[in-house]
Amino acid sequence: MPSKDRIAEPWGSRTPYGPGQGWPTRVDSHLAEGVTPDQVDRWVQSATILHSNGDGLDIAVKDGQIVGVRGREVDRVNHGRLGPKDLYGWQANHSPDRLTRPLVRRGGELVETDWDTAMDLVVRRSKELLDEQGPSALGFYTSGQLFLEEYYTLAAIGHGALGTNHMDGNTRLCTATAAAALKESFGCDGQPGSYTDIDHADVIALYGHNMAETQTVLWTRVLDRLAGPNPPKLLCVDPRPTPVAREAAVHLAPLPGTNVALMNGILHEIIRRDMVDHDYVDAHTVGYEELAKRVADYTPEHVADICDVPAERIREAAELLGNAERLMSTVLQGFYQSHQATAASVQVNNIHLVRGMLGKPGAGILQMNGQPTAQNTRECGADGDLTGFRNWSNDKHIEDLAAVWNLDPMRIPHYAPPTHAMQIMRYAEKGSIRFLWISATNPAVSLPELERIRSLLAQQGLFLVVQDIFMSETAELADVVLPAATWGEKTGTFTNADRTVHLSDKAVDPPGEARSDLDIFLDYARRMDFRDKDGEPFPQWHDPESAFEAWKRASADQLCDYTGLTHEKLRGSGGVQWPCNDENPDGTERLYADGRFWAEPDRCESYGRDLVTGAPLEPTEYKAMNPEGRAIIKAAEYLPPHEKPDGEYPFALITGRTLYHFHTRTKTGRAPQLQKAAPDVWVEISPDDAREAGVSEGDHVEVASPRGVIRARARINEIRSGVLFVPFHYGYWDTVTDEEAGRRDRAANETTVTDWDPVSKQPLFKTSAARLRLVGSGGGVPAPAPTTTASRPVGAGTTETMGGPGAASEERLGGGTR
Repeated sequence: MPSKDRIAEPWGSRTPYGPGQGWPTRVDSHLAEGVTPDQVDRWVQSATILHSNGDGLDIAVKDGQIVGVRGREVDRVNHGRLGPKDLYGWQANHSPDRLTRPLVRRGGELVETDWDTAMDLVVRRSKELLDEQGPSALGFYTSGQLFLEEYYTLAAIGHGALGTNHMDGNTRLCTATAAAALKESFGCDGQPGSYTDIDHADVIALYGHNMAETQTVLWTRVLDRLAGPNPPKLLCVDPRPTPVAREAAVHLAPLPGTNVALMNGILHEIIRRDMVDHDYVDAHTVGYEELAKRVADYTPEHVADICDVPAERIREAAELLGNAERLMSTVLQGFYQSHQATAASVQVNNIHLVRGMLGKPGAGILQMNGQPTAQNTRECGADGDLTGFRNWSNDKHIEDLAAVWNLDPMRIPHYAPPTHAMQIMRYAEKGSIRFLWISATNPAVSLPELERIRSLLAQQGLFLVVQDIFMSETAELADVVLPAATWGEKTGTFTNADRTVHLSDKAVDPPGEARSDLDIFLDYARRMDFRDKDGEPFPQWHDPESAFEAWKRASADQLCDYTGLTHEKLRGSGGVQWPCNDENPDGTERLYADGRFWAEPDRCESYGRDLVTGAPLEPTEYKAMNPEGRAIIKAAEYLPPHEKPDGEYPFALITGRTLYHFHTRTKTGRAPQLQKAAPDVWVEISPDDAREAGVSEGDHVEVASPRGVIRARARINEIRSGVLFVPFHYGYWDTVTDEEAGRRDRAANETTVTDWDPVSKQPLFKTSAARLRLVGSGGGVPAPAPTTTASRPVGAGTTETMGGPGAASEERLGGGTR
């Protein structure tokens, strides 16, 4: 076969298949220059950790170093395929600037020290603050990229041993709305659908989800269905002309901030035309009458005025969804990070509920995750949720968890809702949180309104601990920096967006004195001398396997039941979907197939919130509304965004991801092929807006909001007029010239507003008002090329091997944040 460039063609070759046939295999691999497969000493099982898809892969090890990866043919998620970040991102592991020794601040500078000195400083400050103020002085902010065993340990230490309510993850930025929407509709977190629904669906709807760039291998699966017999039809809701939009039968490009109005308009048409499965609605749901009443006024013409989408296109979308026999829907940041995030995402659930499209092949919802282990953050309780999908407002759930941990229930804080990330930062800013431990994330680039974030993290009254693998922009502000091991250097499990649990075995030793996050957390617990009710050390586990076994006890009889899994069972497998227990020993492909939900008042994870105000429902209200634990059809009215374009700031500014990078690029920016593919920030602008501003392709432009300024190259495409898009990945660590040093004009979040959804508390990165001006001509140098037309050599060693029925040929291809 001809050679391919997996940067220019990120989805690789097609393996077409039809509905119900099963996705053929194709094994992708990439080895370091000069290394051949027969020179690899051993292959170690793992899965990708640079996006949320959960692609199974094996790590190639030679002479004690990672030298490449190959896809796992047996894996249920990817059937051997790998995307660009999978193929090349591993190179960051042995970057020469890895953190290898602890650092402490002395005389204003970070200097190397030993582990005892660093940890003694952390422990001493912890104990001082506990004595002075109590656990409310301590806060924790973690990631979506650690392992299950590490999140569970962190949750047990923070919520159990210390008793602080201040714990969240950067999953608040990317997936909090997914969890909130699932709780509102089904009483509990947990994705109802499965990736295999792509194999059966006749309509696939993607709401604010640029799957082609955020989950490249999942998009490959969609492309293979589109190339096969009886392909599905696609609905895309996105203001940008993404690869998904180009494949869609119907593309809706609403004004940012109007998603609820659009969804109400679609539901209006589905209900008006009676495309409703009334038997399903009557047997398995509550709330339909209120929904029908709420959307009655959202005619396509009325919605068109709000969203600036043609009324006929809204009707076409409703007809597509209403006539589907097997409807699959996915949702991501275009909804999650926009105005009325949870309310809009819940309306996607409502479409499935009124159409009876749940629990059968091809009929499912994936309220997608943005990070590889975001699901584990939520399950384990390291992000503001209570461990094991328990309900903070249910005293019996608190007592149950206390029994699992062998602690007094009063040590587990449940006097108020858990503190979300933006409120944690607010408390740190005001001085009530005086100790903040940040692990595996970089808020100095990823949070909104960065000037404010840098200021509060750097203030003298805050003791800042940063646990990471590189000297990130956040680590530069720390009092103590702890060097951590990363993927490939430790053992643990993680769970992707469709509940597939993978094992990642340790392949190589971490550099220098770096330690796994689990070892660091447990070391802190032992030095703090935490004890359970019997006086025994707490937590009671000591390594990844014992931590997993402890987690199983916490998950028992919950929706996220792991009791049928072990490290050994996962070793060699292609991944197993929870719940996995005695009733489901091989895992569970789809939830709610029997029309029963995890929504009974005595076992639901949440009693729900008002979708407009975020006010929580009282237990008595929930019991009266849903005594039998049915799915909840929840209506919402549309309200305008808080910050809208005006005469001074006439554009709506949205931020998002690009295919080649992950979060703040601390890994992908150190992978040569990925960095070369997208070396610097750009801004997308429509042709009409470009003409009016006098901007040409590749020109230097300035984007300003009331909070800050970005400077970037212009990329002109068919994004809807009045909207600007900037990727959020770019920070400051790789500015190398004296002129560039200290620049603050590359990070999109210099401009974004401090605002969040009232229900999920997810920051809103897609509702800022902005203005644009030409700074200078591009001098004939174009902006970075779009992913569909790029053509760059990436070095030798990448292969695709086509598998499946009748396929046995081989193709030689030209060859972040933790």
